[in-house]
Formats: sequence, structure tokens, C-alpha cells
Amino acid sequence: MSFRGRLTLFFVLIVIVPMVSVTVVIFSLISNNEEGKANAAVAARLDTASNLAKEAQQEAERAGRIVGRDRALSTALRRGDNAAAERRTEVLVERLRLARLLIFGTDRHAVANVGRNDAIFPASLTLTADGETIGTLQASVQTAEQYAGLVRNVTGLQVIVRRRGGTLASTLPDTETAQLPEDNGTVRLGEGEYRTATIERRDFRDGLLEITLLRDEQQTEGDVTDSRLIVGGVLLGFFLLAFAFAIAVSRSLQAQVTSFLEAARRLGGGEFDTKVPTVGKDEFAALGMEFNTMAAQLQARLEELRGERTRVERSMRRLGDAMASNLDRDALLGIVVETAVDGVGAAGGRAAARTADGSLSERVSFGLVAGIEEVLAAAERQAAATDLASEVNEGEASALGHPLHGAEGGPDVLGVVSVARLGRPFTQADRELFSYLASQAAVSLENVDLHETVQRQAVTDELTGLFNRGRFDELLSAEVERSRRFPDQSVGLVMLDLDNFKKVNDTYGHQTGDNVLREVARVLRETSREIDSPSRYGGEELAVVLPGTDMDGAFDMAERVRAGIEELALPIAGSGNGEVLRVTASFGAAAGSGDGATAVALIGAADRALYAAKHEGKNKTVRATMARTKPHERE
Repeated sequence: MSFRGRLTLFFVLIVIVPMVSVTVVIFSLISNNEEGKANAAVAARLDTASNLAKEAQQEAERAGRIVGRDRALSTALRRGDNAAAERRTEVLVERLRLARLLIFGTDRHAVANVGRNDAIFPASLTLTADGETIGTLQASVQTAEQYAGLVRNVTGLQVIVRRRGGTLASTLPDTETAQLPEDNGTVRLGEGEYRTATIERRDFRDGLLEITLLRDEQQTEGDVTDSRLIVGGVLLGFFLLAFAFAIAVSRSLQAQVTSFLEAARRLGGGEFDTKVPTVGKDEFAALGMEFNTMAAQLQARLEELRGERTRVERSMRRLGDAMASNLDRDALLGIVVETAVDGVGAAGGRAAARTADGSLSERVSFGLVAGIEEVLAAAERQAAATDLASEVNEGEASALGHPLHGAEGGPDVLGVVSVARLGRPFTQADRELFSYLASQAAVSLENVDLHETVQRQAVTDELTGLFNRGRFDELLSAEVERSRRFPDQSVGLVMLDLDNFKKVNDTYGHQTGDNVLREVARVLRETSREIDSPSRYGGEELAVVLPGTDMDGAFDMAERVRAGIEELALPIAGSGNGEVLRVTASFGAAAGSGDGATAVALIGAADRALYAAKHEGKNKTVRATMARTKPHERE
């Protein structure tokens, strides 16, 4: 068979047959693609519908908090006056423009139920009084019809909202909800066929709402037809062009193809010193010269890359030595991950550090981790479980994981660092370099932990775990300075002293006294907000700095702590009859703002109020005045 005949046969096998196959495959892919686009469109709009539901529930939660703070309603509920609670509920529903407000007691019986039955997306809040749960309220600001119309306007899809199989609202008239599939799929309703997607949301009394979005399938079928016509025309044009080009090229290749093929094979084998024949001045000659130039450039570039890799490895080793003194955990981990990804040619990586409860929490990531999350997670799990370097290969994805041990090689795992890429596995050199960086990062993490421990011990009272006196003075001065800059923001101070504490030590011993202080400190921590600063002022005297708190807020906080301490029942060591120790404390509450709120004035005012509480019978809270008098000693 002549070379031209071989080219013709080759053209048939390499162009015509594949094009026919590709046509079939593409038409199938078009159908699947349009199907997928339709599913994605419904899913995206389902997310929109879910977000609208969340916004309605968040608005209901804000309204619910207002209801929960209503004193008249709380008073009626504490008294068990259901009629008064019902009346107050009606007022709140009208005032807050709620769709429905449901309140039920701890026995799950409704105390008040006002509003529309088609209200949806309730927010639930627990009602408490004096530290005990007295009931639950559920508030809604949106009806099913309002929600369905909103989703219809935003997404352009039909919407059906159902409760317990019954339809609450629908943008499709005369809908038979029994025809809807249990899972996502297609359904015929009336004259049309629709693609459906359903989400569930919590309803009143822990019931379920079903929200179904429906997309007309006629739109998908029309998209498939249009896409097939376009692709068919493109493929036909490509076929005609390829056929004409094959005839023209086959006549000019016979004399040159053999020499080019041989030269190309040698170049493909890495023999870059091979020269492609460049006879004549036609395009093949120009192509041969370009091949020769490219081979020379590739050879030079390979040499440059070898030298560059050596320089990168040296730079990363110097960087690893420098990281051992870094005290910023997240910045350190970020450098480790970024350097490891660049050093081993990974697509992306991440690092996780050990938390206080012993679990691993992701701290930083770098590069493109989309598509390699699963292999990254597998390498991290293996490294954490075995405390050894790990390598995981799943399909085309490869990942390295390394546990971050302490500097002495101890058993504790401080964290895990991992990298991954697609297309090629990691080499031995990659693994060695990655392990080196991980070991240096572990030393730095241990230095960070030691530094943080020293910092924490410097400001913490060893017995109670509260801030010490020095830290208290710093925090109070800072809040006082803030109050001076912003006079509308007051600062509160609560000081407390245990009643008859000397008698506790004398009667039961100092170990019991220390236990009393620890338990009182625990109550103080649990009652304080995150922004508050509970501290041990000295001896059995404690104090709390309250940013942004006026006198009423400071007094209320002191009363909550006082009640919590009064409820303590501490077992007495060595008591065989189960005897418990009861303790109380006296409180002084002060607050100020602007230039009048100095640290000395606040401490003096709170101290005088505490002295007054002691002399008025103890176990009480006294509001302070900011008059300047000398503080007194207390029992």
C-alpha cells in the first residue's frame, strides 16, 4: 500500500471513526450537561430559598429575643396566669408584626398561641426565670404564602410549601402534592413536567416543613436541541476542513516524513543534541530549524532547573532553621505550608494544630486544595493515628502528611501538616525535604506553646485560675482610659469579700478554705461575660472589671454572683455524716464614666460599698457612690 493510501486509511481511522464516536458521545454529553445544568440551576435556587428561610428565621429570632425580655409576659408566665400571658402575647404579636407567636410550658402544653396557622420558620428560645426554665417561645415573622411568593420572584421557579403532607402555599394552581416524589426527581403536574428539589426546615413544635422548587422541563429539552444543532454544525464543518487538509498534506509528506519521524523519536527520548534535517526553504525546513532551536533551549533550561532546585533546597533548609525561633503560631504554620507546597511542587496544602481538647483544628491552608481534600484528609488521619510520616495515593492524587512532634521527639503530637498534588506521585527527595520542614515547624510550635504558657502564668492567680492583682490593675486602667475617651461608655466594678472566711480556715483548715476560694472563683467565671475580667484582688477578696456597664448592670451582675455563691454546698473533708459547708459573700458595685471614672475612685467607691454591705448584715450587695473617703478594713 502506498504512503498516500496509508495516509488515507489513517485519516479514516484517526479522523472519521473518532469523529463519529465523538459525535455520539458529545450528543450524549450535551444531554447530560443540560441535565446537570438543570439540576445545578435548581440546586442553586434551592440554596437561595434556604438562605431566604434562614433570613426569615433570623428575623424571627430577633423578635423572639424582644418577646423573651418582655417583663409583663415573664411576670404572667412565672405566676402561671395563662390568660394574662395570652393577652400580652396578642399585644406583642400586633406590636412586632409577627405572623405567629407560640408559648408553651415545660410540660409542652400551649400557654399562648396567637397568629396564623400558616406561619413558618419559627425561632425557638428558652424562657427562664431565677435561673430555671419556665417555658419555650416560638416566633415567626413570615407566612407560607409570603415566602412562596418571595422565592418565586427571586428564583423564577415554582414553589410548594407543605406541612405534614398538606399544602400551605403553592405558586402552581390545583397542585396535587401527593404526586410529588419523596426524593428529588421529575413529576408531571397538570399539563407540564417539572424537575423538583426539596429541602426540609424545622416547624413549630419540632415538626417539619417541606419546601419544593419546580423547574419546567420544556426549558431543558429546548436547550438540548439548540446545543445539538450548534455542535452538529461545528463538527460537520470540522470534518470537511479536516478532509480537505488531509488530501493537501498527504501529497507533501511522503519525501520528508521518514527523516522527521526518526528525529522526533530521538528528541522524544531525551537526545537533545539530535539535529532535525532542514533541507530546502519550505515550512518543513523552518519547522526543523525551530525543533533544533527548541532542543538547545530545552537542554539549557534543564541545566538551569537543576541548579535552581539546588538553590531552592538550600534556601528552604535555611528557612527551616530560622523558623525554630518564631513565636507566631499561625504565621509559622503559614510559612511552613507555603514553603512545603512550593518546595515539593504540590498543588496545595494545609496545617492543623492540636487544640485544648486534644482534637486537630485546621489553622492555615495554601494553594488550590479543591479536588484534593479527600486525599489530604486521608494523609492527615494516617499521620495523626500512627504518629509517623504518611503518604496516600488515590487515583491520580498523591498526598504527604507529617505529624508535628516536640523538639525532643516526644509522643505528643502538636499538629499535622499535609500537601497534595495531581498527576504524579512524590519522590524520595520530596519526602525528605517535607519531613525536614515538618520537624523544624514542630520545634517552633513547641516554643510557641512554652511562650504562651509563660505569658498565661504571669497574669493568672495559681489557686483560683482568675487574673492576678497586677493584671487586674492593668485591665481596670485600660477600661478607665477607654471610658475617658468615650464618655458615653461607662465602666463597672464589682468587689466581693467572703463572709467570715477566717472562721472557715480556723474551723476546717486552709485546704477547705482554698477549696472554697476555687468554687467561688468558678461561680464568678461562669457568671461573667467574655469581655469581663474576674480577678483575685487579694486574700479572700475578688473583683470583676465590667466594660461598658453602668451601675444597674454592675449591681445585677453582683446579685447573680451572690445568689450563685449562696447556693454552693461544699462537702467538708473528713466529715462522715455528709455535712456540707455553706458560704456567703458581701458585694460592692460601682460604675463611672468620663473624667470622674478613675481607677482609684472606682476601687475606693466599690470598697466603701463592700464595707457597708458587711456592716448591714453581710450576704448582700450595696451600690456605691463616687465620694472620696478612705476605704475600711473588712472581716
